Amino acid sequence: MPHAGTSFDRQAALAALEKAAEEGKLSPGAVKNIRIWLTEDRYAQYGAQIVDHMQSSQWHVLDDAFVTVIPFGTGGRRGRMYAIGSNRINERTIGESAQGLADYVLEVSGKTEPSAAIAYDTRHRSREFAELCASILAEAGFAVYFLNGIRSTPELSFAVRFKKCDCGVMVTASHNPPSDNAVKVYWSTGGQLLPPHDKHVIGRVMSVEAIPRPDFKGWINKGRVIDCTAEVDKAFLDAVLAQSHAGPRNLKILYSPLHGVGSTAVVPALAGAGFKDVEVFAPHAEPSPDFPNVPGHVSNPENPEVFAPLIERAKIAGHDLILATDPDCDRVGMAVPVSAERGAPWTTLTGNQIGALLADYLLEFGKVAGVLTPDHYVVKTLVTTELIRRVADHYGVRTIGNLLVGFKWIGGVMEQEDPEKFILGAEESYGYLVGDHARDKDAAVAAMLLAELAARLKAQGQTPAEKLDELFRRHGCHVERTISVAMPGAEGMDRMKEVMKGFRSSPPRELAGMKIAAVRDYQADAAATLYQYAGAEKPLTGDVVMLDLAEEGNFVAVRPSGTEPKVKFYMFAYAPPAESRDPAAARAVLESRLETIEADLRKFSGVE
Repeated sequence: MPHAGTSFDRQAALAALEKAAEEGKLSPGAVKNIRIWLTEDRYAQYGAQIVDHMQSSQWHVLDDAFVTVIPFGTGGRRGRMYAIGSNRINERTIGESAQGLADYVLEVSGKTEPSAAIAYDTRHRSREFAELCASILAEAGFAVYFLNGIRSTPELSFAVRFKKCDCGVMVTASHNPPSDNAVKVYWSTGGQLLPPHDKHVIGRVMSVEAIPRPDFKGWINKGRVIDCTAEVDKAFLDAVLAQSHAGPRNLKILYSPLHGVGSTAVVPALAGAGFKDVEVFAPHAEPSPDFPNVPGHVSNPENPEVFAPLIERAKIAGHDLILATDPDCDRVGMAVPVSAERGAPWTTLTGNQIGALLADYLLEFGKVAGVLTPDHYVVKTLVTTELIRRVADHYGVRTIGNLLVGFKWIGGVMEQEDPEKFILGAEESYGYLVGDHARDKDAAVAAMLLAELAARLKAQGQTPAEKLDELFRRHGCHVERTISVAMPGAEGMDRMKEVMKGFRSSPPRELAGMKIAAVRDYQADAAATLYQYAGAEKPLTGDVVMLDLAEEGNFVAVRPSGTEPKVKFYMFAYAPPAESRDPAAARAVLESRLETIEADLRKFSGVE
């Protein structure tokens, strides 16, 4: 809620702002946005707080909080929480998001009584923000289907489809630090906003004036906010279990929700699929917004360090498989023994490797059942391993892989292609979807299928790590690496743009001794090769540059983050099957190559 004292001397505040600008205490962007918050009536209730910050010389805090307007990125509007600021998650920026969404849906749907679904995770203020969004949508005339208790992001996507809603809101910042929160906005498809809706919603968000005061209990009493939790929980679990395959279930599983919502989705899915020997890792079991028992308080299954205590427990208790999901349970990571030999060491698998294993598992089942056709397809993004494409080629199915980063594009493909022919959606950041129940990645269905795969392999005397080596021998060894280079501070965004400009205007001539054979700029000439969506107002483009190296299968992708000042480098190394008969040796060669590529990229970018 806003600061208790809302009165302030506007002219004095503006004079102090101009003085700070002249003295270089604030960046131009911050000055512009603070001026808006001090002069426009829609922000009047926050003026006193801004003045308090100026009077106490909290210029750095103000600069970070107002340097820009927090954007909609690949996953919605995400960032650090703070009571004030256009570049922060707070009551105003969350409220603008909900009101802007409501305004746009009312306009394009033509409905007088549209509907929305809302869910939230374990983060600080998530329940509060969910109630705020529900109140705003109810005030605008929506019937709001509310998941009353922490739930997963894929269950929200499912709820939008199941209740035939016009839109949905998920309050979560996924795997970000405890300081952050966000809203993910969903369309009637159950997928996140695609063009042209994303741009139009942003336009409405930026023009929001008044935001109604929250009256959550009042709207419940009036029947406008409806608790649909029990109904949606059952239907969601049934939809996940519909993707299960019969087979061995003799598997001892250790599972970590990483202090998030995963126990509401993964645990029931594993139990429903017949896995009886499942232990929830006690130090990570408690839902907590502070993520107290994970490294750096960041619950990210992409980080191998997250698995260290889990592996120690698995060694002691004799588990066969470790699964871990991020706080909103849309991504899953795994750790496995490197071999079936007793006492074998453990390893974590990357998101690319997990995706390839899932693809092979599902396609092999389809082949044995005799149901695969050339019309079936798997979907991946540009920066996801080409091993998935090679596996799909082996089974004679299509790969749609020319997608920008973000699972919303995979959901978009499902809307345009035949959903009944959809096999798997996968992205390198540990996101997977199997089934037609959602249009976003779902860790519950992925965890269930990974457990089935591990149990099937165990019955054959193998582990998933050994199966991966088998895929390498058949399709060639693939090694990938992703690094993020943060560029903090008010100047971070400008620095990020300069790095991207350098790769476009004068890219390196070679990396790791291999010449650059081609440059694909998806903001320009290469944009025509992207998967195009019906309804898009113009051909899709993206802030991605791909560098193809002279040796087949070796390439690099560079892109800025959609929500924060950092550049991501995706590196791909490949050795053909003839050079991959010994996967361990081939991997070592490729890992060394990636080390050199990374060093060359850092040197070229000036971020060593």
